[in-house]
Amino acid sequence: MNRKKYLNLLAEQYPNHRKVKTEIINLKAILALPKGTEYFLSDIHGEYDAFQYFVRSGSGMIRFRIDDAFGDTLSEEERYGLASLIYNPDAELARRHKSEDDYMSWALKTIERLIIIARKASNKYTRSKVRKILPDNTGYIMDELMYADDVEERKQYYREIIESVAEYKSTDTLIREITDVISECTVDRLHIIGDLFDRGPKSHEILDFLMSRRDVDIQWGNHDILWMGAACGNRSCIANMIRINVRYNNFDMLEYGYGFNLRPLATMAEKIYGDDPCEFFRPNTLDKNRFDPIPEDLAAKMHKMIAICQFKCEGQEIMKHPEFGLDDRNLLHHIDFERGVIDLYGKEYPMRDMNLPTIDPDDPYRLTPEEEEVMVALEASIIKSERLQKHVKFMLSHGAMYKIANGNVLYHGCIPFNEDGSFKEVMIEGKPFKGAEIFRKYDEIVRSVYYDNPEGSQRADAAAIIWYLWLGPDSPLFGKDRMTTFERLFVEDKATHKERTIPYYKLINDESICEMILADFGLDKDNGKILNGHVPVKIKDGESPVKGNGKLIVIDGGISKAYHKTTGIAGYTFIFTSGRMLLAEHQPYEPIDEDGNQIFHKPKMNVIETFSERMRVRDTDQGKEILAQIDDLNELYNEMLNGSIKEVFPPKGKYYSK
Repeated sequence: MNRKKYLNLLAEQYPNHRKVKTEIINLKAILALPKGTEYFLSDIHGEYDAFQYFVRSGSGMIRFRIDDAFGDTLSEEERYGLASLIYNPDAELARRHKSEDDYMSWALKTIERLIIIARKASNKYTRSKVRKILPDNTGYIMDELMYADDVEERKQYYREIIESVAEYKSTDTLIREITDVISECTVDRLHIIGDLFDRGPKSHEILDFLMSRRDVDIQWGNHDILWMGAACGNRSCIANMIRINVRYNNFDMLEYGYGFNLRPLATMAEKIYGDDPCEFFRPNTLDKNRFDPIPEDLAAKMHKMIAICQFKCEGQEIMKHPEFGLDDRNLLHHIDFERGVIDLYGKEYPMRDMNLPTIDPDDPYRLTPEEEEVMVALEASIIKSERLQKHVKFMLSHGAMYKIANGNVLYHGCIPFNEDGSFKEVMIEGKPFKGAEIFRKYDEIVRSVYYDNPEGSQRADAAAIIWYLWLGPDSPLFGKDRMTTFERLFVEDKATHKERTIPYYKLINDESICEMILADFGLDKDNGKILNGHVPVKIKDGESPVKGNGKLIVIDGGISKAYHKTTGIAGYTFIFTSGRMLLAEHQPYEPIDEDGNQIFHKPKMNVIETFSERMRVRDTDQGKEILAQIDDLNELYNEMLNGSIKEVFPPKGKYYSK
């Protein structure tokens, strides 16, 4: 009965056997098209400008198309200018308005060249799919130009379109929108393998950009989950999130991007630490603030105050949840205030900062009234931030702990392993889980925290498990024995700063381990790949991103400026086309200079795998869905022919559209 009901609903869309037959023919044709190109990026960490450049440039693929189309007819300078226009149209148009003697002549010639690139970028898709990508404003014009032919009688028609665009001063709009279409067509699907937030200053703009794209999915990283927990009102997550971004001087993002109220934090920090230089809390400034340039001295005091709040909130969380097994991370009660030392794991170390006026040695994890006031203000503004809540809902609807995509598994962090190479059993909510089960269970829990608990203290308390995912030693998003924030701030000895990685990171060099992981996710161990982020690959030290004889690829190459010295490069993009798998290795993104010029570096392309035959849509996850649709339509077709489902035909001579 349910099946018949479904077929009757389907018949509303395809009301007669002719319509059904036409759609089946269309779907079978789509199956024969080349697979769309997938792009995989990881650990963007707020670096919006570099990220947008990687996407708009197709990580070097657009330059290949330009060279293919114009390598014999345009100079290197002209091809570079065309590429620059696609990568950053606003900046390049502004520059051309100043530098071109005959701007309109340049613009019309450029439109013709961009249309040629747009044709090449869209040749994997049906015309129907391309039309859905075209913008509302100039979509009709673009559609006509992209599918123009060389028939002499129509050349004047196409010329008239372009000249009319110039007459009504719409050239800049058309150029911008053609470049957008080229970018959209080049990147068919965008996979973000975690860590959109923290360190860089524009995480909010990255989320806005992703929400504007057609096909995007996100595999949550530990920094993403931290913000998700903060959005639920969990204080440990809130304090961590604010501390990290105060440390990196991201005040524009916090106050203007998301509307968080930092005034109580600034006021109380100045009051409590007025004469304290807070030497070890000075911000690591990678980008300057435009709207909210907080003085460095004040930022250091704010950093120290929120750090102390963090350790207190975390201490309360640990005592409330002994099942987390984090008792060893409660350190405040190990401080000897008279001698100025701390006992860490049975050894004493000097404290390099003992100005701790808000810590009561007899009750070290209790917030003072001033600290309570700060946390209440932060909690209120974070929960009520419309932009943050919108972004978190997007990450929930378009994201997950992991994803299976076209025979590959994507996850940000790691899988808990024992030293002997067996999956480690992890207790979650009192039950044992291991391998892929851990990801599935935590995915279920995260969604439940946000959607099954009302706003307020209930949701904040439930989000304690999200805080554990941020830093827990058995969390598949963290993968280290401890997070040594306290030690790095208060203890000079760098041996205490060490965060030891779990066995996973050593074991993934073994091909058999990677095959075991693939099999556990239900994938073909011979053809599948694991796409992984989280731990930057130190290329400068000779480390390779390719592990397990090509079975696992770590694509964290350090997009964040904070990691450039660590990795020696500035990020990776993994590219999965219909014919090859490539790893693009990027140089640092260079912003626009004072004269409006910008330098774009070609990424280094490393071929990971070349396929003996080009992949078609029928070989993909989308192909499986289309084949299932064809089966449904064939069933509907037969039901119509045998009279079980009534057909509806348009009146003779009239076009029928349901």
